[in-house]
Formats: sequence, C-alpha cells, structure tokens
Amino acid sequence: MKPLIVALSLLMLGGCASNGQVPWAGLLQPGSCPKPSSDQELSLNLADDMANEGKLHASLANLQNLPNALPQVRQRQARAYRLLGRSEAEPLYRSLLGTCLAADGEHGLGQLASARGDNGQAMAHLQRAARLAPTDEKIRNDLGVVYLDQLRLEDARFEFMTAIELKQSDQLAALNLVTLLIYQDNWEQAAKVVGQLGLSPEQVTEAQARAQQLKGSRTVPVRSAKDQVATVSDTLPVPVK
Repeated sequence: MKPLIVALSLLMLGGCASNGQVPWAGLLQPGSCPKPSSDQELSLNLADDMANEGKLHASLANLQNLPNALPQVRQRQARAYRLLGRSEAEPLYRSLLGTCLAADGEHGLGQLASARGDNGQAMAHLQRAARLAPTDEKIRNDLGVVYLDQLRLEDARFEFMTAIELKQSDQLAALNLVTLLIYQDNWEQAAKVVGQLGLSPEQVTEAQARAQQLKGSRTVPVRSAKDQVATVSDTLPVPVK
C-alpha cells in the first residue's frame, strides 16, 4: 500500500493543498456525549445496519425506542432524514453542535447546504468539520466536492488526495479525482489513477459524464463520501464536488 500512496502523491505533486435553538440545547456540556448503555449500543448498531441496507424508515423506527437526549441517536436520525429528503434533518444536525459529534453536525449541515446549491454555507460547515475531524476521509472528500463545485481545482485535488491516502479502499474520492482530471483534459494522470486505484470501466464512464456536464452546465451530482445508501439524497450536487 505504501508504494501506491507514494506513487499517487508524486503523481499529484503540484496540486495545493445556525444559530437556531433546538430542544436539546443546554442538555450537555460542550464537547460531551453521554455513553450509551450496552442495550442502547445494540439498538444503535441495528439502526446503522438497517440504514446501510437502505431501510431508512425501519432505522428511524428502531431509533424511536431510544432517548433523543443521546447525541448518538440524533446523529443517526439526522442522517436518515437527510437521505429521505425531510426537513427534520437540519435541526437534528444543529443539535449536535457543541457535543462530541460536532464534526458530524457540521458535516451534515454542509451536505444539506450543498444539496441546496449554497456553496458558501456548504464550504463554511465542511471546513469547520474538517478542523474538528481532520482524519475523516468522508468529510475531506465532501469538502473537495464543494471546492470542485466552485472550480477551486487545486483545493479540490488536495482534499481528494487526502481522502484517498486516509482510506484507499473508499473509491468515492478516487472517482471525484478522476472527474477533476478529465475536466482538466489531463487524461494521462486520470488513466494512472484509474489503474492504481482499480476503478471500473463503468466508474470511468461516470467520471467522463460528470466532467462533460461540468464543462457544459457547471452543475453535476458528485458522490458524497458520507453515505453509500442507494438513494437520490446520497449524492451532492456540484459543478465538477
């Protein structure tokens, strides 16, 4: 793995690097989260499994048995509601700010802002999320998507490379990086990334389509690294993000 990461790093060398009140406000000290009981942990894991299988309504139903005072419960509710396109997601994400899950709150708010096409708010939230959790590859990928949406190509490349080096097995950042390179007509480097990271022909076709759409309309749905549930809300609209 190390030779691959070194090769990619050399390959890309030269690329730079609400104030709304919520019902749970004041329940916790900043940065704190109560530890769930063993039974609550089992229920949280079950809700995660259902959400990852695309059973978002069932996941939410299981979470109803748990106390909303737990930030871990609200974080999972927020994700499910976001993927379902429901308005409940935003206040739930805001309720995580100031807890140990503040990075998740900022990340989710950034994803919601990006989906609305508000790149300024999306960038602000995702930059804060990256400062709170600098080694979270999903946050770094999504920040890269927002930069790409604003055609800040070197900043986007830096974030995608960071995400790839943090977790090589997650191909979302690789797909976004290839999209960026094709947009720049840098086919040689794009081919090297495809070969080194094992992207499929279907993924390359998808990257080409996104890059072409970026050149034409400057609006293209690029994959969010946060979730991999097969739903419309699983993508972030960006001008190739």
